[in-house]
Amino acid sequence: IGGGDMPVMISFLNSLSGVAAMLTGFVIGNTMLIIGGSLVGASGLILTNIMCRGMNRSLGNVLFSAVGATTAKAKRRNKDEVPAYTAEDAAIVLENAQSIIVTPGYGLAVAQAQHVTRELADVLTGNGASVKYAIHPVAGRMPGHMNVLLAEADVDYDQLYEMDEINDEFERTDVCLVIGANDVVNPVARTDPTGPLAGMPILNCDKARTVMIIKRSLSPGFAGVDNPLFYDAKTMMLFGDGKKVVQSLLSELKG
Repeated sequence: IGGGDMPVMISFLNSLSGVAAMLTGFVIGNTMLIIGGSLVGASGLILTNIMCRGMNRSLGNVLFSAVGATTAKAKRRNKDEVPAYTAEDAAIVLENAQSIIVTPGYGLAVAQAQHVTRELADVLTGNGASVKYAIHPVAGRMPGHMNVLLAEADVDYDQLYEMDEINDEFERTDVCLVIGANDVVNPVARTDPTGPLAGMPILNCDKARTVMIIKRSLSPGFAGVDNPLFYDAKTMMLFGDGKKVVQSLLSELKG
């Protein structure tokens, strides 16, 4: 399943645990188990249905569309096909930016770059820039993954903004710094009604004046869909390990 399907699956599995408890209650003749299991099962199914409608997908499509299976077939472009920018290039842009939105994803978690990202944000804030974090509800591998990582790095809670709160601000933002996120910023979710990401709510990073993406390669995300944002004229691709690239940016800004 795709990363965006995780909350649906968690809710669905919770509802199944309620059904299991209810059936156990019938077997052993326990009325409390029957009532409690029924409530958990019903509420879980209701929430599952609400989230499926929010993603414009059916539960059957979430369960059986095999989103991840398309990854191996997705077209993988070579890094030579797009300009590769250096940390020095990016630092110059960041130094002159007045508003910056950091968009973390699973790559940040893998690289364990949350602490150095907070240091970078502190330096940018010290230079007079406004720094905010855009948190997609399913960025990473579970709901709230990014919130936990950034809280671990002592990022001020007031700097964290949920998708609905910050999506309208991207078009007024100088730089969107994407660290390891892919599917949750892929504009194909808006433009391709037949793809595996169709209807999935995404962060509007593509509407920022400049987009910086820190990523190891041009490989597609978990859904196996190529991201046209990588090839946009206003996008600066910084290839490499998330932590090392952010450390290089930090060194350039301090220098």
